[in-house]
Amino acid sequence: MRILPVLFCALALPLAACGSNSTPTTDMDTGATIVANGNGRLTLGVNSYLWHATLDTLAFMPLTSADPFGGVVITDWYVAPNAPDERLKVTIYILDRALRADGLKVVVFRQTRTAGNWSDAQPSTDTAHKLEDAILTRARELRLASMNQGT
Repeated sequence: MRILPVLFCALALPLAACGSNSTPTTDMDTGATIVANGNGRLTLGVNSYLWHATLDTLAFMPLTSADPFGGVVITDWYVAPNAPDERLKVTIYILDRALRADGLKVVVFRQTRTAGNWSDAQPSTDTAHKLEDAILTRARELRLASMNQGT
């Protein structure tokens, strides 16, 4: 009786791959893995304008993680040359497939160095808003540029 479930799994496993016609590729601009959908078009898991705008806007910061399907970009600590005793880390969440202002969440972490030790500090609320505005502005620019290429 135990052989039937094992036999079923052995037969079903090779068939599980047959239903997928997606071909993973790598986007040279972002390094993101992109999958072809059923229509043969390449798509990200999130809004592509917000995704590319986020990477463009944060290009000056080292990235720790960038997940185009979950829509999360995490930077490593960044120390500005003009403020060596302060560092920032940013996490961006792209929450929607549509290009909308509420489809983006920016979280900024800040630390200051005192006597050689880093300690958490409150970031300016303005920093997250400025980053969000910069990303949204860049996303709109990318969208307009792609619309102009199509005409």
